[in-house]
Amino acid sequence: MGRRTPGQADDGLSERTGWVMPQTKLTDKNGKSAKWQRRRSEIVDASAKVFADRGYHATSTTELCEANGIGKGALYYYIGSKEELLAAIHDRVMDEVMLGAARADLAGGAPPERLAMLGEELLDVIFRFPDHVWVFLHDFPALTGKNAEMFRQRRRAYERRVEAVFRHGIESGEFRPLDTRLAVSAWLGMHNYTYLGLRAGEQFSVRDAARSFADIFVSGIATRGLILQADQLLGSGVRYPVTA
Repeated sequence: MGRRTPGQADDGLSERTGWVMPQTKLTDKNGKSAKWQRRRSEIVDASAKVFADRGYHATSTTELCEANGIGKGALYYYIGSKEELLAAIHDRVMDEVMLGAARADLAGGAPPERLAMLGEELLDVIFRFPDHVWVFLHDFPALTGKNAEMFRQRRRAYERRVEAVFRHGIESGEFRPLDTRLAVSAWLGMHNYTYLGLRAGEQFSVRDAARSFADIFVSGIATRGLILQADQLLGSGVRYPVTA
C-alpha cells in the first residue's frame, strides 16, 4: 500500500483505502519539468533586457543574477554559462521566426501575398521581442563553436524559405529576374531595421508596417516613367545617378 505524502493530490479512493495513485510528472526530452522550463524562460527574457540595455560584453554574471533575483548557482542550474544564455536568446528569436514562416507557408497564396505575410510574421516577432531582437542582431558575433554554427544554420534555413518565395515569383512571372540572395538581404534589412525605431519610441502597427514594406518592396516607389528611366540607366551599366 502506498502512503500519502504532504501536498499530494488525493481522491475518494485514497481517502477510503490509503492507496495513492502513481503520479506522473510532465518533462521535456531532457527530463526537465514544465516548472523548470518556465523559470528558465523567465530568466532568458529578463536577461535579454539586461543585454539590450548594457551590452553583452559589458554585462557581468553578477548583474544577470541581480536582475533575475537568483544566485550564481541557480543561474548555472537553469542556463549554464553566459554564452549559453546568449545562445538561448538567439534560439528564442529563431523559434518564433521559424514558427511565423511555417504559418506563412501554410496560408499559401501568390508570391507577393506570401512575401507580405512573411514580413508581417517577422515584424510581429520584432514588435513582441524588441530586446531579444536587439541582442540577436548586435551580439551574435560573441557566439562561438557549436553555438555559432547552430545560429548560422538556423539563420540560413530561414533565409532559404524567404528565397524560395522570390524564386517562385520569378518562375511564375510575378517578379522580374533578380539575384535572389541579394533580394533576401535587402528584404531582411528593410524589416530588421524597425527594431531601432521601436527602441526610439516610434509608434506604428505591425500590419501597417508590413503592408507598407510589401508595397515598397514589390511595387517600388517610382512612377512608371521613372521606372523606364531607371531600366535604361541600369542597362547602360551606370549604377548610381551622377550630378554635375
